[in-house]
Amino acid sequence: MTPLPSPPTEQELNEFLKSVERRAFKRTVYAVRDEDAALDIVQDAMIRLCNSYADRPTSEWPMLFQRILSNATLDWFRRQKVRNAVFQNIGDLEAAVGDDDGDFDLLAALKIDEPGTEGAEDTASRTQTLGAIEEEVEKLPARQREAFLLRYWEELDVAETAAAMGCSEGSVKTHCSRAVQALSKALHSRGITL
Repeated sequence: MTPLPSPPTEQELNEFLKSVERRAFKRTVYAVRDEDAALDIVQDAMIRLCNSYADRPTSEWPMLFQRILSNATLDWFRRQKVRNAVFQNIGDLEAAVGDDDGDFDLLAALKIDEPGTEGAEDTASRTQTLGAIEEEVEKLPARQREAFLLRYWEELDVAETAAAMGCSEGSVKTHCSRAVQALSKALHSRGITL
């Protein structure tokens, strides 16, 4: 008879929460555009994870947390009755998206180098480019922004993103494709080309 694995420790849970806190906060700020609300949402998601899933295996926590955070964000939108009625339908930039396998890397396409390996002028340019990207990500419709951030910020694969968002893999690909197209067009209009 195989012995049951011991439940995760409080220290393991604390370390996990510390490891996801910053990215979760930034992702949520992008979603709700309000730092105080984002902090509340992230804290709520962490509390829900602790209360309901602390005894689950540590390998399950990342996906559970992403799903809880997505649901907490949607709950916030429902409570605030905020709806994104405008769905951007941008022109055909399929070349930037590639074959829609979900492997598009916006930062690589922009040829943004690692910090510390460039001169002052390049660093300033990179900082401006990253600032422009952040501004344009904030303007994306909520579901596109969520899919984009999960895929390219959290680096989840298509299946994991679909599970976190509660939608099909096809929807994730569509949201990501449209987000990349909208970002490409917006950045191009600002003089940043892919």
